[in-house]
Amino acid sequence: MQIQRVGVIGAGTMGHGIAQVAAMAGCEVVLTDASEEALQRALTKVRANLDKGVDRGKVSEADRDGALSRLTTGPMNAAVSQADLVVEAVPERLELKQQLFRQVDTLAPAHALLATNTSSLSVAAIAEVVADPGRVLGMHFFNPVHIMKLLELIRADRTRPEAVEAAKAFGERLGKQVIVVRDMPGFATSRLGVCLGMEAIRMLEQGVASAEDIDAAMVLGYRHPVGPLKLTDMVGLDVRLAIGDYLARALGNPAFEPPALMRQMVEEGKLGKKTGQGFYSW
Repeated sequence: MQIQRVGVIGAGTMGHGIAQVAAMAGCEVVLTDASEEALQRALTKVRANLDKGVDRGKVSEADRDGALSRLTTGPMNAAVSQADLVVEAVPERLELKQQLFRQVDTLAPAHALLATNTSSLSVAAIAEVVADPGRVLGMHFFNPVHIMKLLELIRADRTRPEAVEAAKAFGERLGKQVIVVRDMPGFATSRLGVCLGMEAIRMLEQGVASAEDIDAAMVLGYRHPVGPLKLTDMVGLDVRLAIGDYLARALGNPAFEPPALMRQMVEEGKLGKKTGQGFYSW
């Protein structure tokens, strides 16, 4: 199937990025959110990203203007009712995602793919609330969406092969390198990344080295583009704490257990970049 119309639910950090790259790829995109303020912030961020691309010579003015013309905002029905693909990008709470998918299932056309941008939750559990679980899969984008090249597709046991192929073709159209993984806790990326991040926090907690030096070890020694502590700041300590708790339970592996330092920082509101203070000052 050709994906031409995309509905994106959730106008936060991931949602506005997904909407931007889909519009840049020539799709008609409707972005929806429960908050009108969030929608306006999202449009402002998309325009700023595209303007920066123009300033750097990476995006033409015509491409910027075309993308902005193809990206609109509206209520849930407008985003979903004519979509070929619906991408959910709301907070990482299973009950919230299931509630949303029940609603989407009644609004979306029968042919539409239903995708969740979850970074760790069970796609099968999300899909069990819809009438046709075969059209549900995970499409895990990475922040910032318009820069990061990876798209992790997650196929549940009941996801149809043609749904995976359509999503893969769409991802490649966005300019992404697409990997396909089974629906296991943490998939490939979060399972490895969160484990590394939790160990880095334990090292900081134990006084092994400073945050800067722990990160430098991975950036300079292993050629990671950003260190695990700075990445945790960028993702959000609260987000990573929730994922760590989930993976520790789901996998029965204490390596994913969030350290006491992390829990204390979250309680104090030190959530990373979005609050201005985490392991670094932003």
